[in-house]
Amino acid sequence: MWGKFRHKKTAAVTGHEPDKSLMTALFVLLAFGLVMLFSASSIVSYARFGNTYHYFLGQVISLSIALVVFFVVIRIDYHLWKKFASFFLLFSIVLLLLVFVPGLRSEYGTARSWINVFGRSFQPSELVKISFLIYLATWLEAKKGELGSLTRGVIPFVVILGVISVLMLMQPDLGTLFIIAFTALVVFFAGGGKMTHIIIAMFLAVLAFFLFVSLSSSYRSDRFKCLEDPSYSAQDKCYQINQSLIAVGSGGFFGRGIGHSRQKFMYLPEVWGDSIFPIIAEETGFFFSSLLILLYLFIFYRGLLIARAAPDIYGSSLATGIVVWLSIQSFLNIGGMINLIPMTGVPLPFVSAGGSAALSSLLAMGILLNISKHTKRLHG
Repeated sequence: MWGKFRHKKTAAVTGHEPDKSLMTALFVLLAFGLVMLFSASSIVSYARFGNTYHYFLGQVISLSIALVVFFVVIRIDYHLWKKFASFFLLFSIVLLLLVFVPGLRSEYGTARSWINVFGRSFQPSELVKISFLIYLATWLEAKKGELGSLTRGVIPFVVILGVISVLMLMQPDLGTLFIIAFTALVVFFAGGGKMTHIIIAMFLAVLAFFLFVSLSSSYRSDRFKCLEDPSYSAQDKCYQINQSLIAVGSGGFFGRGIGHSRQKFMYLPEVWGDSIFPIIAEETGFFFSSLLILLYLFIFYRGLLIARAAPDIYGSSLATGIVVWLSIQSFLNIGGMINLIPMTGVPLPFVSAGGSAALSSLLAMGILLNISKHTKRLHG
């Protein structure tokens, strides 16, 4: 798309600061996220660990580490990552294989998406989001003009994505798989792929997804039933979505006030993670929840401006992928919590607790802001 008409530019423009609007919005979101995480997790933290700060302090530590990486990455020319593209592909595959190693893997519910590292759980697929994206952006630039070819463009792309997808299905982690696959398809199209090939690929992917759901564990099909009718098994299969809707609905227009949620009193599961948005809606109401969504949209808008102004296909593809990844993940989380789509179990970027997610998302934002340093001054 952008790669077809925009990359006749001269060398990258450097020497200016990263996009200040994007950075300011990011830090506002991080600060708001910490406030809401403390409020949402205080009750369950006290019930489980005897203090109200457990999840909050854990996230402060995770964000501190991630922010160090973030500020380092901002200073590294994004072209450097291209030199290690093949390593990043191998790294992605190895990471996804680690969850099957006895002694390393850590199961949570029905998923085997975590490994134990020095006594702490880590989700390898979070880093795969950025490592695979770096490889894909490098590959797309190398295949410039050949993406419309079945043998040199489409089939190699499908094979590469297929390997990652199979490993994700084996865990299984359908939410993260959807994010990676959807992002890859959008980046492939933005880099010059044909729309007809994308439509065919998406049709086959949707067909395979529904086939997988129908043949796998019943809890996945239950999520679709809950989407259609939340009253179906309201105290069992659809318990979480019902409690989420109660939280969102009881917030009204301006909310109960920060710290005054009722659903966080052990009614709504995972209030520190996947279910933090309903607590935000309950305590701050429709008005401020809408402002939160607008803040996400502003971040994505600035990211798209950077992608459009990037000086090469590689930078444009990488920036596009980062924006699509974080935007689709935000949509999956919030959409699932308000029963707009089936619940997927993915965290809300920059707000939900989780060291793996914080590291991967801030690493990606650091790369995006570095790309912004190589563009012409952004307008809009």
